[in-house]
Amino acid sequence: MADLGLPSLHTAPQKKLSWINRLAASRGFQSWAARFPLTRGIVRREGEAMFDLVAGFCHSQVLLALVELEIPQLLLPGDMAADIVARRSGMSTDRMTVLLNAGVAIGLLRMRRGRYGLTRRGAALTGVPGLAGMILHHKVLYRDLADPVAFFRGQTETELAGFWPYVFGAGAAQDPDSAATYSRLMADSQALVAEDTLAAVNLSRSRKLMDVGGGTGAFLAAVAGRWPQLDLMLFDLPAVAPAAWQRFDGAGIGQRLTIHPGSFRDDPLPKGADTITLVRVLYDHADSTVEALLRAVHQALPVGGRLIVSEPMTGGKQPERAGDAYFALYCMAMRTGRARSSAEISALLTSAGFAQIAAPLPTRPFITSIVTAVRND
Repeated sequence: MADLGLPSLHTAPQKKLSWINRLAASRGFQSWAARFPLTRGIVRREGEAMFDLVAGFCHSQVLLALVELEIPQLLLPGDMAADIVARRSGMSTDRMTVLLNAGVAIGLLRMRRGRYGLTRRGAALTGVPGLAGMILHHKVLYRDLADPVAFFRGQTETELAGFWPYVFGAGAAQDPDSAATYSRLMADSQALVAEDTLAAVNLSRSRKLMDVGGGTGAFLAAVAGRWPQLDLMLFDLPAVAPAAWQRFDGAGIGQRLTIHPGSFRDDPLPKGADTITLVRVLYDHADSTVEALLRAVHQALPVGGRLIVSEPMTGGKQPERAGDAYFALYCMAMRTGRARSSAEISALLTSAGFAQIAAPLPTRPFITSIVTAVRND
């Protein structure tokens, strides 16, 4: 066969890795390694990690039960015996003990002298904005993932897609209850996103900022507190405008906000802002919608204007847990968008005409990552 200059499918490193994998898969080697003093610690750690993957679904359900029963809030003032927690939660003591012990095992609770209390992680759970709401909302995602093979084959009519009808266009998002549910969940979790975004970007040279798809203005409210020189614009569906006015008027900063009702899928973006933000917007939409939106943002900005994209991103060539094993699945269940890497977003920005593209190192990538770009022409 002629040498076409293609790399061999069986290079030396690949052969070595294949040999190591076959050895690790050997039951005889596993038994020997578990007894050998120099390898048994590794075997134990690998075994525990494997079991965590096997039992992960149970762990998530323990978390959900603790949150739904509001046990972290109940234990925040101090330790309690299992029978007291059971009585307040409407559960038998023996079954509550199983749940509390499971909470201890996954690191959210601690047990001391027969009483249960919160670990630092469990206490933090009560204070992270929007986290409890997201955990409760996971019931929908769990049902969508009940048959994971069908899910990955695209054979599941996911419930999550119907939970967020706004992503299908303005017409699907006119229901006030749907808009309120979405806006509340997004606003509750926006505090940490805003915190990390504003830590990564400097807005001292901006004069007017427009948040596209900004919901009830939670991100803009954080911007207003950090950068008092900025005039603010909000562009989103008409159904969320009243709540945005209420938020800003309540904070006494309503005079700094201009609301432009509309859908970026159907309406042109207003001009006048020298900085535009897209916070957790792109991953809700397909590439064609994102490409059109980025072109519209480019046209709406003046020369020298800046775009800031902030949302959870995948790891790209180096997959990571938050982006690739959570947000990618969530977006797949939404059936409209997908989680992208910073490199993919940068390529879309380049195609839309942006330059000076940068991706600051994220503080907490499981919360958000940032990509910035500038209109140069």
